Amino acid sequence: MDGGFRYLIPEQFDATLEVGSLVRVPLGGRRVRGYVIGVEDGARPGLKPVAALSGDVPVFHPALFDTLTWAAQHYVSPLSSMLERAAPPNNPRKPQARTNPAPRSTGEPLAEVVDAALAGRRIRPTALLASDEPFEMIRATALSLLAHGRSSVVIVSTTSEAEAIFENLSAAAPGHTVIAHGDMPDRSITGAWGRSLEPSVVVGTPRVAAWPVASIGAVFILQDGRRAMKDRQTPTVHARDLVRHRSLNEKFPLVVVGPTPSAEILATGPRVVRSEAGRLWPLVEVVDRREHSGGGQLLAEPVRRALSAVTRRGGRCFVFGHRKGYSAATWCVACRTIRRCPVCGSRPDPGETCTRCGSPLGACVECGAGRFEALGAGVGRLVAETSRIVGADLVGAAPKEAAVVVGTERDLLGWADLDLVVIPDIDGLIHGTNYRSAEDALRLGARLATLVGRGSGKRMIVQTSDPSHPVVRALVKADPITAMAAELQERAAMGYPPAGELLVIEVAGGEPKDLSTVETECEVLGPAARGEAMRWLLQAPDLGRAKTLLRPLVQRWRDSGLRVRIDVDPIDL
Repeated sequence: MDGGFRYLIPEQFDATLEVGSLVRVPLGGRRVRGYVIGVEDGARPGLKPVAALSGDVPVFHPALFDTLTWAAQHYVSPLSSMLERAAPPNNPRKPQARTNPAPRSTGEPLAEVVDAALAGRRIRPTALLASDEPFEMIRATALSLLAHGRSSVVIVSTTSEAEAIFENLSAAAPGHTVIAHGDMPDRSITGAWGRSLEPSVVVGTPRVAAWPVASIGAVFILQDGRRAMKDRQTPTVHARDLVRHRSLNEKFPLVVVGPTPSAEILATGPRVVRSEAGRLWPLVEVVDRREHSGGGQLLAEPVRRALSAVTRRGGRCFVFGHRKGYSAATWCVACRTIRRCPVCGSRPDPGETCTRCGSPLGACVECGAGRFEALGAGVGRLVAETSRIVGADLVGAAPKEAAVVVGTERDLLGWADLDLVVIPDIDGLIHGTNYRSAEDALRLGARLATLVGRGSGKRMIVQTSDPSHPVVRALVKADPITAMAAELQERAAMGYPPAGELLVIEVAGGEPKDLSTVETECEVLGPAARGEAMRWLLQAPDLGRAKTLLRPLVQRWRDSGLRVRIDVDPIDL
C-alpha cells in the first residue's frame, strides 16, 4: 500500500490541501487518517472525495518525504510508519509568529558550519571532539544561525539530558527554544512541534529527527553512538542515519558531538574539530589483572589503595558497574580465552547454542575445557566489595549521594569533577557479544574519563587483562580516532557496518518461514531459536535488493498473524 490510494479533492480544500497535509478519508467503511503524498491534475471517474482536512499545516515537505521514503525501504518498514514520525500526536496547528527578535551570538561559532548552512552548501559531517558537552560552541553556532532565520536541532539520548541542555540554551534564546521528549504529554509535544515551524533551537530526544523543523541550519547529535539513538522496535530507525540522509537532501550541516564519534561517522571522512586544546580527558591509569589476580576480588590492590586514599582526603569516586540486564561475554576459566562459536566465530550470549547461527557451542575452542564464567561486575557486588574497603557508610548505589558511588551508564548524568573513576572490568565491555563492543567500550570509557576533574592526583583507573588492546591504549593516550580507524579496518574485513550491511529477522507466533527468495541476494544464517521466536541474520555488502524482496514477504507473514521484528544494522547480533 506504499503507493497510496487516490481521492478527489473537494473544492473547499483545493487551495489548502498540499503534499504533507493530514486528511481523513473513507476506507473500507471507515474514516481513517491519511497523509497526502502527491497531488495530480485531472480527476478520475469514481474517486471518493477527501472527507476532512486535519490541521492547518503539512507535516512534511517534499525533501523530507524523499528521506522518509528512503527510510521505509532501508528499514523494511511500511511508508505510513515513517510518515507518522514527522507528524505530531494531535492535529497540527499553524504557530503564532514570534514578535521578539532572535538574539545574536556573543561567542565563537563553528564558522564553516554557519557559512555552509547560509549558502545551502553541502559539507562533510563535522565531528566535534569534546571532553564534555561544549555548550558554548553549540550555543554560539545556534544563535548565529537563528539571527539569520535558520533553525538548529540538538538531539540527545535521554529526557534528563534534553532538559539540561534546554535549560542552558533557552537562557540564551528565550522564546526561541523548543523542547520535546517522550515524557511530555501529547498536547505539549504537539505545541512544541508547531513552534518548531518558526525558526527555533529545537532540543529533543531522537523523535525530533524526522520533524519538519523550519529552515534547518544545522543538526547537532550528542554522542551519536549511544544505544538510545536507535529504536529497539520495528522500524529500528537510527537518528544519526536518518539525519545524515536528510542533511544530504536538504543541504544542512550535521555535527556529531562527544569524545568519540561513531564508526559510521568516521567512515564518511568527517571534518574533525576539537573544542579545546590539550588532552580530551584527564589521566588514565591501567591495572593489569594478570599481575593482580589473587583472592577472587573484583578490585585489584592498586584500586583498593586508591579508593582508600581518595576517601580519606574527602574526595569523590565513581565505580562503574555493567548495566542491568547486560549480556556479558564469557571466557574459559582454564585459559581465559573469550568463548566463541566454533561455526560462525561470533561471541555468543551465555548458553549452549549460538544465537547467531544456531550451532552448538561445545567446549573451549582453544583448550577444550568446558567451564566458562561471565565477564563483568554487577552493581550489587561492587557495592559490597567497596563497602569492605572504605566502610559501608561511605558507599552508595546511584543515584544515592556518597563518597563512593557505584552506578551504570544511565547514572552518569550530573557527575563532574570527580577525583577517581574506576572501571573494574573493561574486558567485559570490549569483548561483549556484539560486533560493536569495542566501539561501545571506547565510547563509554571516554565518557567516564570526562567525569574526572582536572588537577593533581585525579584520574581514572581501568582494570584489564589486555593492556595492549587498542581501546585501552586509546583511553590512555586520549586518542579515539586512531583506535576507531583500526576498528573500521576490522569491520571491513568482516563485512560489518559501515563497510557492509546486516539485518536480523525475528518471527514469533508460528512456524519458521522460508527465506529462499532472498538467499540469492545475501548470506543467510539461521534459523536460531531466540526465546519463543526464530531468528535469521542476513549479511551482504549491500542489502538493497534483499530488502526489496523482503517487504512483501514480511507483510504476508504479518497478515497471517505472525509477529515479525526487523532489525536493520543491529547493535547486537
